[in-house]
Amino acid sequence: MLVLQIIVALFTALMGGLYLLGVFRRRRPGEPPLDKGLFPWLGHVLEFRRNTVKFLQRMQRKHGDVFTIQLGGFYVTFLQDPLSFGPFVKESREKLDFNKFAKHLVHRVFGYWSANSEHHILQQSSNKYLKGDGLEVLTQSMTANLQNLMLHNLGKEEPAWTEDGLFMYCYNIVFRAGYLSLYGNVSPKCKDGEEKAKEKDRVESESLFYKFRKYDQLFPNLAYGVLPPKRRLELRGLMDYFWDVLAVRKVKTKDNISGWVWDMQQVREEMGMDEAMIDRYMFLLLWASQGNTGPSAFWLLLYIMKHPEAMTAIKGEVDRIVRESGQEVRHDGPLLNLTREMLMKTTIMDSAVEETLRLCAAPLLTRAVLQDMTLKMADGKEFLIRKGDRMAIFPYSGVQMDPGIHPDPRAFKYDRFLNPDGSKKTEFYKDGKKVKYYTMPWGAGVSICPGRFFATNELKQFIFLMLVYFEFELLDPEMEIPGIDVRRWGFGTMQPDRDVPFRYRLRY
Repeated sequence: MLVLQIIVALFTALMGGLYLLGVFRRRRPGEPPLDKGLFPWLGHVLEFRRNTVKFLQRMQRKHGDVFTIQLGGFYVTFLQDPLSFGPFVKESREKLDFNKFAKHLVHRVFGYWSANSEHHILQQSSNKYLKGDGLEVLTQSMTANLQNLMLHNLGKEEPAWTEDGLFMYCYNIVFRAGYLSLYGNVSPKCKDGEEKAKEKDRVESESLFYKFRKYDQLFPNLAYGVLPPKRRLELRGLMDYFWDVLAVRKVKTKDNISGWVWDMQQVREEMGMDEAMIDRYMFLLLWASQGNTGPSAFWLLLYIMKHPEAMTAIKGEVDRIVRESGQEVRHDGPLLNLTREMLMKTTIMDSAVEETLRLCAAPLLTRAVLQDMTLKMADGKEFLIRKGDRMAIFPYSGVQMDPGIHPDPRAFKYDRFLNPDGSKKTEFYKDGKKVKYYTMPWGAGVSICPGRFFATNELKQFIFLMLVYFEFELLDPEMEIPGIDVRRWGFGTMQPDRDVPFRYRLRY
């Protein structure tokens, strides 16, 4: 009898294990094509991580625009038809939930457990401080910090050429200026006057950037949970560093703290959240706000440099806007007062920014399926989606690289998002049907980036000041655009697989 009980227990355990590994999963009538891959539980995760775009393109050719695959114990249904993105984006949170997926990812990569009302709090604060009047204040702060980092030697010595890597230069400057604009500046009262305080800002932000860059390079493997032990030790040291540097008690000693950062920590204090957990949230905010803008600035500046017609058009627009503002940039004159009003007139630069993000921004939009549901496609087809699975769209391959929507999709066309009369182009078509979601670098729906207006302004301010105050050129004008680091698919703006040597110098 005992032997029989042991056999039954082992058999039950075996069947349970096989069930968890997905061995018994079968496609039900009405469901999308199911592709579990060769490996139990893992499914296609290795190929997916190796090159997300190539893998999804292969699955789409094999199964069509909707298919379910097994990835590391989860079943994920991918929707790749841009005409059918609406139901995914607009579906109620009772059926498709972003927060459930995001909460676990945020804890893994930042050590932060989010509050139940997290998304609502973020949206409210972002609408108040990262749009409208709040954005105007932040724009002024960003201009001042960019000028401190980029122009502190202006007029002090004969301009000389400096050689650097374009990616590191752009990432460095934009990240540091964004950080200072959000988390505040060293008070002149603490550092013997304004110039000493500005110098301290430059030194401290430089150190912070290089620490952040180390964390950023670990991020893809961290997000997938595959960091080796040695790297985990390095990661822990980096996280301890950021939790200390960005601690609430330290941020509160700064001047010019942004309303957004102040509000986000204040709300959590009022909720009774532990201060150590708020410190972790301060690090999350830093990554969310500054992890993608520097790399985006690199691609934008590189594309402009590689396309003389784009450089001529955008430089001409910048010079015109400066003249119309009544300002003149000269050797012994005041610094340019770059206002939000001026940035709202950059229609050509706006198109170049949107085109750059179409080419290099590749977020993966994922939702947890909370109840059985029906996915209705634009062509009238319907698919049943199971409770407990996940749904995802990958706009980069699904729409941004679709030649039916964007002809010659891999080419940089600075005016792709301009109408013939110079106004913004918002109407794109596929097979004669209007496409609502024709580019999605910021995501969409409930998970759309709340800081997209500030991030766009950061890019434009950086490019504006580069064009006004600097001469710059590639060391090898004939070099090809670098490839991308395929490990970073799905995490926002892609990064290059190598840096690009260039040189720059002040005009004045």
